[in-house]
Amino acid sequence: MSAPAIEAPTLPPIPESAVMVTLKIARFNPEDDLGAHWDSFQVPTLPTDRLLNLLMYVKNYLDGTFTFRRSCAHGVCGSDAMRINGVNRLACKVLMRDLLPKDSSKSLTITVEPIRGLPVEKDLVVDMEPFFDAFRAVKPYLITTGNEPTRERIQSQADRHRFDDTTKCILCACCTTSCPVFWNDGSYFGPAAIVNAHRFIFDSRDEGAAERMEILNDAEGVWRCRTTFNCTDACPRGIEVTKAIQEVKRALLFSR
Repeated sequence: MSAPAIEAPTLPPIPESAVMVTLKIARFNPEDDLGAHWDSFQVPTLPTDRLLNLLMYVKNYLDGTFTFRRSCAHGVCGSDAMRINGVNRLACKVLMRDLLPKDSSKSLTITVEPIRGLPVEKDLVVDMEPFFDAFRAVKPYLITTGNEPTRERIQSQADRHRFDDTTKCILCACCTTSCPVFWNDGSYFGPAAIVNAHRFIFDSRDEGAAERMEILNDAEGVWRCRTTFNCTDACPRGIEVTKAIQEVKRALLFSR
């Protein structure tokens, strides 16, 4: 007995004010013989839409096999990092009003690819384990000695401000996978790992700074940075990534 046919989803009504755009999406399925290729989809959009809405439209109504990561849809989880028109961004933070041409008669094509430097598993989904391996290697947690305190560890506002910027990291990998050094040498720790090391190196309550700096002084550590500022431009949280890397470099120089 043959399996029942699966009905195609009914397309939702398109608002009169919607504009049709072309999404050119990089595709890869390890279970077929097509290899890496591009598929294009015509998708309706409003200026108030986020690019994530368009990807969901493709997934829900045009091609259910299309695969990508997403979760909170509010720029907090960092799971929907991808290359949008050649630049690392979170799909949930890209507003269509910033991409649509002012002249409504002009067509718009948006290219969407997986972030670079990590193995592609399917379509826009990459293997994040190498990224998280580097993150874990810098010991991104508070290191202290002695007995645990009976109350919270007190810290002045000035001391907290010293590393405030680097506490904003959401581990989306936008910075690391925008780095040309990381593209060419996957063993480089990468900006995100250094940012998370910075967060504890300059924490006045922490006692593991020397250990982390020794790790980052390795051949694949902080000295591989070539100060291209790609990482800073890519960060969806506005972290001054390159500045943080330079501060770790200076700390290493002064510790010698």
